[in-house]
Amino acid sequence: MDVLDELFALILDRKENPTPGSYTAKLLADGDEALKKVGEEAIEVVLAGKGQSDQRLVEESADLLYHLLVLLASRGLTLDVVRAELARRRR
Repeated sequence: MDVLDELFALILDRKENPTPGSYTAKLLADGDEALKKVGEEAIEVVLAGKGQSDQRLVEESADLLYHLLVLLASRGLTLDVVRAELARRRR
């Protein structure tokens, strides 16, 4: 299991067992908030890619991936369906 799978499993656990004070549980409870965060983080990735350090780009990319995983989980989607779509496009 790689780090994305582990993170996604943790997100799914927070969805099934919300922990008071958990940022992930808060995002999962409000789908619109998760959507907003994906948009915000995507803009920050663009800005980092345009004129900031490689480290900043890595940090913002990690934030975007996290929020995207939360959004997928909130919709009942998995990493496997994204992997399948990427594999389908590769052909």
